[in-house]
Amino acid sequence: MVISLDRKIGKYKVVDFVAQHNHLLEPPGYFHTPRSHRQISESRACQVVVADESGLKRKDFQEYVYKQDGGIDDVGYLQTRRMRSLMYGEVGALLMHFKRQRENPSFYYDFQMDVEEQITNVFWADAQMINEYGCFGDVVTLDTTYMTNKDYRPLGVFVGLNNHKQMVVFGATLLYDETIPSFQWLFETFLKAMGGEKPKTLLTDQDEAMAKAISVVMPETFHGLCTWRIRENAQTHVNHLYQKSSKFCSDFEACIDLHEEEGEFLNAWNVLLVEHNVSEDSWLRMIFQLKEKWAWAYVRKHFTAGMRSTQLSESFNAELKNYLKSDLNLVQFFSHFGRIVHGIRNNESEADYESRHELPKLKMKRAPMLVQAGNIYTPKTFEEFQEEYEEYLGTCVKNLKEGLYVVTNYDNNKERMVIGNLMDQKVACDCRKFETHGILCSHALKVLDVMNIKLIPQHYILKRWTRDARLGGNHDLKGQHIELDTKAHFMRRYNDLCPQMFKLINKASKSHETYTFLSKVFEESDKIIDDMLAKKFVGVESLEMSHVSIPVAMKKIDNNVHTLDVGGEQGIKKARLLK
Repeated sequence: MVISLDRKIGKYKVVDFVAQHNHLLEPPGYFHTPRSHRQISESRACQVVVADESGLKRKDFQEYVYKQDGGIDDVGYLQTRRMRSLMYGEVGALLMHFKRQRENPSFYYDFQMDVEEQITNVFWADAQMINEYGCFGDVVTLDTTYMTNKDYRPLGVFVGLNNHKQMVVFGATLLYDETIPSFQWLFETFLKAMGGEKPKTLLTDQDEAMAKAISVVMPETFHGLCTWRIRENAQTHVNHLYQKSSKFCSDFEACIDLHEEEGEFLNAWNVLLVEHNVSEDSWLRMIFQLKEKWAWAYVRKHFTAGMRSTQLSESFNAELKNYLKSDLNLVQFFSHFGRIVHGIRNNESEADYESRHELPKLKMKRAPMLVQAGNIYTPKTFEEFQEEYEEYLGTCVKNLKEGLYVVTNYDNNKERMVIGNLMDQKVACDCRKFETHGILCSHALKVLDVMNIKLIPQHYILKRWTRDARLGGNHDLKGQHIELDTKAHFMRRYNDLCPQMFKLINKASKSHETYTFLSKVFEESDKIIDDMLAKKFVGVESLEMSHVSIPVAMKKIDNNVHTLDVGGEQGIKKARLLK
């Protein structure tokens, strides 16, 4: 068919038409095979995307599709989708991915650029990560030892411990550059995303550049070293000492975990060096210079929520490794990463549900303090508290003098000094269980009982360990309330409508008349809904356009490294040039 414009009347008209087909028609069962007809519906497109992001094998999903409706070129669609997602290069695809996440205004991301204006480091945190930090961000661990892809880009995940003693994710970073300026940028960006609130404790592996950056950005935060990593390094650097004497292992472990007083630790360390004939250039003498970051005599002065290692981060990395292949691009990486985070959050939801619907198993149902703890604490925290309560029943007060109590366990002669103040209902034990873990120890519970205090004073109930740890609004860096799931109402309505529509479609498909009728109803309804949505969201597009017109801004920082603030299409174009 040939169409020509008639300029006199300003209209197009058909000037030639050949009615005969220039090829054989395909049988009805093969209509989808010509390239021009390889199309896919919106519903099937959603299924293809979900299957891909869920890690389903392409072959398995193809078989399902063919059995369902005779076959659709979902592989071609998937390849086209991936090509389209990478049309601006990997960096541009990242920007597009982050832009889509900005549907939630609390989502935060940032890039750092090198002197060649290439994106070198990336940080991101979604709304729920920021909200979790507001509840459990007092102790954070960070591990950057895991390589994510073929480019060997280290992945760093900021994680913590929730009220169920489970892992929660606060944010993540992909790093190419692991210098002091880069780590400084990372920690400043992390704190900015979290509204400037600094953690009490940050646990990391032994990295000099990271340590220096922490001391600059968070000087008030206690920086602890992962004791698991120290043990691993000891096996590597002084393995001959382990092989030479079995006593070395117990002596070294005692220096890490047992000795509580500084003098006691220093004495034990010197004995270890002498007895095992440690050389002057030994790795042990180097790690001693960092003793304040790993030895219990020093660590016990800080709140750690019971954590001494970065194994939470490492367990996340191990889980991520199960889903990643070395040839994945960053867009695919984010899909897999998001699925693992979703799995972690699902575990949280299940624990929350069980906590609210299952009563704790009380061994002594008439003990007021246990009943109180069972109603307040999560099951996991309550188990730990109940163990301390059982131990308190076996403790004795040996001496009493003006608010100073000497408490010992029935089967342990080690004396604990506990200060008790009846007026303020305060206790302080030198074992520092509450100061480090946030739960009263058996010695403190004994003194509370001696003072006839039968309930846990409110100032000894940390909200982070309670069932209501997430109650109360958290705010993002803009000061606005964090909306955890902007699509929650959409999904609720969607789930309500789907079963009804399926039933109606199934019924209408039984005859040609009912099929034709419903098709017309759908067509008319589609137009009406478009009109309703257009009226409802009038003005929103102009708001979006004002957002995407933000230009790229460059800010110089130390070592000629730049921070990139990217917004909308201009940022994509800039990223394309960079790529």
